[in-house]
Amino acid sequence: MANEERKYPGELASPQQIRELAEEYREAANLLLQQCRPGKPLTRAPFRLSAIHAIELYLTALLLHRGHSPNQIRKLQHDLSARTEQAMEIGLFGLRV
Repeated sequence: MANEERKYPGELASPQQIRELAEEYREAANLLLQQCRPGKPLTRAPFRLSAIHAIELYLTALLLHRGHSPNQIRKLQHDLSARTEQAMEIGLFGLRV
C-alpha cells in the first residue's frame, strides 16, 4: 500500500448512506434526550454530542450529493461552520437529499 492513497472509513459511502447514518444519530439523540434529568445539565451532554454529529452527517451527505469529494469534506475535519458555509453556497435551503 506504499503508492496507494490511504482509504478512510466511509470514503466509499454514498450520500444516501451518509444521510441514513445521520438519521440513526438523530434517533439516538432523541432517545438520549429522554434520559436527561431536570437540574442536571451534564445529563444533556450525550444528547448534544449525538445531535451535533447528526447535523455534521446531514451536511456531509448534502455536500457529497452536490459533488464535493470525500477528500474535500475530510479536510473540513469537524468544522460545522465551514460545512454550513459550503452547504449554503450550494443551496442548503430548500434542497432534499
